[in-house]
Amino acid sequence: MQKLTPFDPPIPFTRPTLDEATIASVGDVLRSGWITSGPKVQEFESELSGFFGGRPVRTFANGTSTMEVALRIAGIGPGDEVITTPISWVATSNVILTVGGTPVFVDIDPITHNIDLDQVEAAIGPNTKAIMPVYLAGLPVDMVRLYDIASRHKLRVIEDAAQALGSSWHGSRIGAIGDLISFSFQANKNLTTIEGGCLVCNNDDEARLAEKYRLQGVTRTGLDGMDVDVLGGKFNLTDVNAAIGLQQLIKLGDFQDQRAKLAQRYFDGFAQTSVVEQGLELPVADFAHSNWHMFQIVLPLDRLDTDRAGIMADLKALGIGTGLHYPPIHLFTLYRERGFTEGMFPIAERIGRSIITLPLFPTLTESDVDRIVAAVAHVLETHLK
Repeated sequence: MQKLTPFDPPIPFTRPTLDEATIASVGDVLRSGWITSGPKVQEFESELSGFFGGRPVRTFANGTSTMEVALRIAGIGPGDEVITTPISWVATSNVILTVGGTPVFVDIDPITHNIDLDQVEAAIGPNTKAIMPVYLAGLPVDMVRLYDIASRHKLRVIEDAAQALGSSWHGSRIGAIGDLISFSFQANKNLTTIEGGCLVCNNDDEARLAEKYRLQGVTRTGLDGMDVDVLGGKFNLTDVNAAIGLQQLIKLGDFQDQRAKLAQRYFDGFAQTSVVEQGLELPVADFAHSNWHMFQIVLPLDRLDTDRAGIMADLKALGIGTGLHYPPIHLFTLYRERGFTEGMFPIAERIGRSIITLPLFPTLTESDVDRIVAAVAHVLETHLK
């Protein structure tokens, strides 16, 4: 195990990978005089469409608006229920409330930490209109089972694939298959536009509706014709963001190869420690489907003399940044006020209070991973009862 010293530089939880070509592309856009949605957005959408097998794609200002628009395209509104997971960024369920729908949570699988498909069918009721799975850390759910359930119950599927760009299911890219698929390009994602996202649609009619929803519901005809027939918002991506995205898309394959290499280094490193035998849970070692957006561990809190915050503080003192993805949504005040209580989803609650995300980004080195593993093992061993 690597020796720990107090003199090593800090390792951040995440760091965007932006090279000089990307910086130069932004400068080109700024000098062009066209900095909002324009030719670069169109080019980015075209390249993304090719990436997703020719399906129509529309870009947005963020990955929250993509989900909201997907729900609106699917016709979700007041009185409609959408089944989803309590372990996600809160935007996943917030957008259901935003369109007037009702989120129906289902507990998670203890191994994958994704929505438990075994429990989804029991949650379907007369008002259920859609399922919104989340691909936590880039690992998709069983797509065959998901769409079998949706097909038999005539439900729409809005895939929250915010973290899953480049992930696949048995050789097919997430986004190239399925119903409505939402991706995020936020700063820590595998591909970033700083802020941004995209929605993969089924056909041109849905794509045109997405365009309306992202810009105040406006349809333009000719030089002076304009109409508004749906209530839209202001969700458009700029050419500055799109220029960054185009450069990132070129490098996405290399980014993912490096992420997978680093993930394997984590597994190899933890195998040389005793902490897994002492209860530390590692992610599913799925190198066929996951894009390795994050590397998450679940702490054996019942065997420790401190809580998660204490472990994170000790790691910070050793120069290791960590993340928290995610606290259970149903225990936030907004959702408790809607009737959700502790004990309703016990697996999500256990994972939600025990999970930590370790650094994983393309410029991280194998030596960095070795240091992180050594730090985690040292801290856990220090706190074992």
